[in-house]
Amino acid sequence: MVPLAQAIARGAEAVAGSQVWLRTIDEATPDELSQCDALVLGSPNWSGMTSKMKDWMDSGEDFWEKKLLVGKVGAAFTSSRFRSAGNEQTLLQLVHLFMANGMFPVGLPWDHKMRVSSASYYGAASVGQPTEDDLALAEALGSRVAEAAVRIRRRELGEF
Repeated sequence: MVPLAQAIARGAEAVAGSQVWLRTIDEATPDELSQCDALVLGSPNWSGMTSKMKDWMDSGEDFWEKKLLVGKVGAAFTSSRFRSAGNEQTLLQLVHLFMANGMFPVGLPWDHKMRVSSASYYGAASVGQPTEDDLALAEALGSRVAEAAVRIRRRELGEF
């Protein structure tokens, strides 16, 4: 599994009340998507998200048409081979998918690690193998996603 995905999962698992399912798009099922409170999508950067990711979102059981993702929290991550490859473009394309599906996108607030990391406000990222700072920010993103999802769930259950 991808190191950034594992770091995001670690961050999410550390939040009380969260449960993490780590899947590839080939493994994820529409039933799981309807059950989850949050979805973190990652795509290698190929001057944007991969065609496989776009196809999965466009034709995967009509997520948009059936409103399977409405009201869920979403976050993105990516990795590229070199710094000027367009990581932010890939992250923004994934964020666009969240918004088009009625999700609540979650990004990263400014952190001093961003000066040396590949991460951005739009999500976790790396250039080549992730650095310790990349992984720390990915873990922080996982925590933010889980915290937001837990808050939304509690509000829906009337616990606030």
